[in-house]
Amino acid sequence: MIGRSIGALLLFAALGAAGYEIFMWVASGAHEIVSAGGLWYLIHRSSLNAAQAITQRYLFPWLWDPAIAWVLVQPAWAVLGLPGLALAAICRPARKVRGIFRKH
Repeated sequence: MIGRSIGALLLFAALGAAGYEIFMWVASGAHEIVSAGGLWYLIHRSSLNAAQAITQRYLFPWLWDPAIAWVLVQPAWAVLGLPGLALAAICRPARKVRGIFRKH
């Protein structure tokens, strides 16, 4: 239940990011991909800076540049949508067994 809810929220956020990208394309006439880091910066830049500082200073300094920085330059709709799809698929309700082999 929680996994499906988080998956739905991530999918909703991915649709919002895609909508924002389309809106900016129509408004400016030029298509620019909105990166996950760029979107995070627009929403709350101080938390992005804090996440980088905490990761590099206290947690895993080697993790920021090769892994997290790569994720932050990917399209925001993909970074939000792919985990959302995965959670929605993994956490879906189990099917009821029907047919001649079902238990009574």
